[in-house]
Amino acid sequence: MTKVKMLVQTTYKNELLREGKVYDIPDDTAKRWIISKIAQKYEEK
Repeated sequence: MTKVKMLVQTTYKNELLREGKVYDIPDDTAKRWIISKIAQKYEEK
């Protein structure tokens, strides 16, 4: 699982993912979203 911060609002598996929020997403899906620029990898500080 990869933590991502959403850059857009979308639905994933019937769940609403809000822009600006952080979610745990499976690695392969997270990679596609990061490449597509709908999410960015979340770095905890």
